Amino acid sequence: MTLRLLLVRHGLSSFNLERRIQGRDDQSNLSDKGHEQARCLGANLADVSLDAVYSSRLQRAAATTESLLEARGGQAPATVFDDGLLEVDLEPWSGLSIDELTEQHPEAYGIWKRQPLALELQRRDGSRYRPLGELMEQAKGFIQALTERHPVEQDSTVLVVAHNAILRCLMLSMLGEPEHGFRRLRVDNTSLSVFNLRPGTSRAQVQIECLNSTTHLQPLPTRGSGARLILVRHGETDWNKAGRFQGQIDIPLNDNGRRQAAAARDFLKDVAIDRAWSSTLSRPTETARIILEAHAEIPLTQIDGLVEIGHGVWEGKLESEIRADWAELLDTWKTSPETVQMPEGETIQDVWTRSVNSWKEIATGLKPDETALVVAHDAVNKTILCDLLGLTPADIWAVKQGNGGVTVVDIAADPGQPAVVTCLNLTSHFGSVIDRTAAGAL
Repeated sequence: MTLRLLLVRHGLSSFNLERRIQGRDDQSNLSDKGHEQARCLGANLADVSLDAVYSSRLQRAAATTESLLEARGGQAPATVFDDGLLEVDLEPWSGLSIDELTEQHPEAYGIWKRQPLALELQRRDGSRYRPLGELMEQAKGFIQALTERHPVEQDSTVLVVAHNAILRCLMLSMLGEPEHGFRRLRVDNTSLSVFNLRPGTSRAQVQIECLNSTTHLQPLPTRGSGARLILVRHGETDWNKAGRFQGQIDIPLNDNGRRQAAAARDFLKDVAIDRAWSSTLSRPTETARIILEAHAEIPLTQIDGLVEIGHGVWEGKLESEIRADWAELLDTWKTSPETVQMPEGETIQDVWTRSVNSWKEIATGLKPDETALVVAHDAVNKTILCDLLGLTPADIWAVKQGNGGVTVVDIAADPGQPAVVTCLNLTSHFGSVIDRTAAGAL
């Protein structure tokens, strides 16, 4: 039972091209390139059945929706234009170029870039307001109304086409509003992000299936001015396929896992890679070596801190076998993983500490112009990404990591800003915008 949300930002607009503030005003329209981007994404979504379509009524989003659905072909529900998807209200700034804004309002613009929730503006009627605070409330209202119309207890797929800031607020609302989360995410023009909502104990359980995928346009989003890290999960093993808990038992890749690693190699072959790290276990090591076949001059460094979670006596067992002896603990692992001590194994906090420390050592050792490849495991990658997104060990189920999936993290040029999760769990190099890799047994 899953409510799958396909979250799409509008295509390149006239104001995007002119580097002007768009906000809620409807002066900006979709460019010719924006229409082309929307058609490219629509073609990639041709085999995905849609149960509902929602769009902002602002013309750059509405035109994106129209071009996307036209290129997608097939039947689609009538588009619902919902004001819960309007962009952030930046009334005093609308229409200004970035250069004009930085010249006329340098202090306020600096707050928007560094502490967006603290920004306060004044409308033409004299009233003062906090744009991002209002937008977060709008996002929460939209998600509540959406889940009432499309309950998470029923399987359905919903397309949502909107804008940069409101999409980030929708994501943050579903993730429980992590601290400084707005600046930890990136949403490019016509990017696709997939969020899955499932029934949970107190609220819907949220999973990021992918974030900011632009593979219908180019392999990876353009990089920032700082260092870049490419985080990959190892390819499939026979135990992944069977649903056995692997942990620290050194299970090798199977043939499909090697094909996945080769697909990741071909996907990343034109990306400059300067340094490479992996876990010491054979499945990430072999995945990394296959990817580095396209970068033969780059040596591979192995790190114990990136080794998978130790499942203890659960390792090698199917979930059904674990349930026979540890039913209550297994259920707790699925709902409150941060409270579980694996029998003769590790806690998720143990993994969090060593994996995040290893990640930080790698990241801080990079030069601003360097790109590093890091290949590790499901739980390791999830803890690293939860830390980067401002989440906690209780949230590891919020992040999906498919076998061979590619994630990109850009280090902010401003040391006072968090790293940006530029895209997460790209698996389109396996032939589909939807992640269809083995579910595994974490």
